[in-house]
Order: sequence, then structure tokens, then C-alpha cells
Amino acid sequence: MTQVELAARLGQYQSFVARIESGQRRIDVVEFLELSEILGFDAVQAIKTIKARK
Repeated sequence: MTQVELAARLGQYQSFVARIESGQRRIDVVEFLELSEILGFDAVQAIKTIKARK
């Protein structure tokens, strides 16, 4: 999926996705859940994985 396609599904501009990818912008929990649905990953499992790395 391209940045343009993802941005369209999020109702945002491509630059919004680019800022997230580059680390210039963090996402909130609601955005994280929306991204997980669009991209097809388990948000709960992702959080558990991140937590286990600390």
C-alpha cells in the first residue's frame, strides 16, 4: 500500500503518512487502532510486543 492509498483511507493527506513514517509525528491510540484495521494487524499483539521489548 502506498502512502497516497493509506492517506486516502485515513482521510488525510500523503504528507500526514510521510510524517508518521519518518517519526516526525506520533500517533494517538485512536489513530493506532484505525491504522491496525486498515493495515490488517492485531493492535493488542503489537502493543504486547512493544511492551515485551522494554
